[in-house]
Amino acid sequence: MNSPLHAAAGQLALQELERLAPEVRELASRFSAGGHPLALVGGCVRDAILGRLSTDLDFTTAARPTEIKKMLQGWCDSIWETGIEYGTISGARGDLQIEITTYRSELYDPESRKPQVEFGDSLEGDLRRRDFTINAMALVLEESGSRFVDPFGGVTALNEKRLSTPGTPEESFSDDPLRIMRAIRFAAQLGVTPDAAVLTAINVMKDRLSIISAERIREEFNKLLMSDHPRIGLSLMVSTGVAEYVMPELPKLQLEIDEHHRHKDVYEHSLIVLEQAIEMEERLGGPNLVIRLAALMHDIGKPKTRALIPGGGVSFHHHEVVGAHLAKSRLKAMRYSNDIVNDVTTLVELHLRFHGYGSGEWTDSAVRRYVRDAEHLLTHLHVLTRSDCTTRNARKAATLAAIYDDLEARIARLAEEEELASIRPDLNGNEIMEILEVKPSRLVGAAYDYLMELRLDRGPLGREIAIAELKKWWLENQSNQSNQSNQ
Repeated sequence: MNSPLHAAAGQLALQELERLAPEVRELASRFSAGGHPLALVGGCVRDAILGRLSTDLDFTTAARPTEIKKMLQGWCDSIWETGIEYGTISGARGDLQIEITTYRSELYDPESRKPQVEFGDSLEGDLRRRDFTINAMALVLEESGSRFVDPFGGVTALNEKRLSTPGTPEESFSDDPLRIMRAIRFAAQLGVTPDAAVLTAINVMKDRLSIISAERIREEFNKLLMSDHPRIGLSLMVSTGVAEYVMPELPKLQLEIDEHHRHKDVYEHSLIVLEQAIEMEERLGGPNLVIRLAALMHDIGKPKTRALIPGGGVSFHHHEVVGAHLAKSRLKAMRYSNDIVNDVTTLVELHLRFHGYGSGEWTDSAVRRYVRDAEHLLTHLHVLTRSDCTTRNARKAATLAAIYDDLEARIARLAEEEELASIRPDLNGNEIMEILEVKPSRLVGAAYDYLMELRLDRGPLGREIAIAELKKWWLENQSNQSNQSNQ
């Protein structure tokens, strides 16, 4: 194709590649001299056209893996062969990470998670096996210049923000069912709309996701959630039924609104909370997976705790506790790390704590406990709690914001007066054993916990008062034990 649109796309892709990685031209010359031109391919071409190319580059060539490795030697700082069974050799040079794959023609067993790889003989054949037309473009780097290859109309689809497949969607999704999730992810990341045929295939074939590993699905879900507009992808997941295979708790949030309209649709509320949390992510240093997961899942306990109130209305008592258990179970099933599971679960469990603050009636002890329970997630909790206000009543929203401002101000003030970020008793375990003249035992732990409670209730005690309180507690504890033994 030599249309003005294709010519412009090819020029944009080449300019972006040369701007980001001019040293690639030298590597391309090596391959051309060997009779196997190198081609930038797939999502890299798409991103180059969009001006968002990264330093992680994918190439394809007719050369076989052993030849690719020879071409890379002396050019790359390091080379590895972890993908050689799929025809891929990887390397690094400075900040560049590259993967070069021999033209492929993959065959998939309908019941298998892994492809049977066969090497192909043509670039067009390699592009035909790609997931979507916007990823089935190539920029061939030759001695005489560059050549833009787009046999399936990827540029037109990209220009029209349309998601289509090189062959039929059924063939594409049968080859690799994970492409169903990838279609939804691209909708969120790139703002493209799946063709009617793609949507039909997703609806018909979504149960094929059951043969895909939880780890692969999780990675696609992460990319969706971390996109600029995750609502688009999440809504598509729910409307097509794909959410049932990824996060089935999500569509369950679509509770019926009672006849008196006394509570919001929890699903829509959750999406708004997610969007509001994203707007505050600068407090966390930028896009943050933990806060996005917590915002999306903070109310997943509501469907199980929903109860009708006599006279009208609905309650969700202890939904934060039930939600924490559900979140933990789902995140573990999705194979998230223990750190992420624990952090998200903690935030879900704590997200209602602020609502006991009232108009500032909390004691300093309650504020300390709020900080202690949040630990390293305190700023996350600030973001989640503020995001959880989705009322349309401007006066109510302003009041809640002002009350939370007061809580944050009190935390800051206490932080200046005390070591609030790392609350600990005035005496450590070794000091407790030395003062009480005891060896390590459960009683030392009990003494430590007692001093921690005093620290939370009264603030820093100072060493002398802490010792006096410890000895007082010890005498009472010994006396209680003696009384129990005499009964």
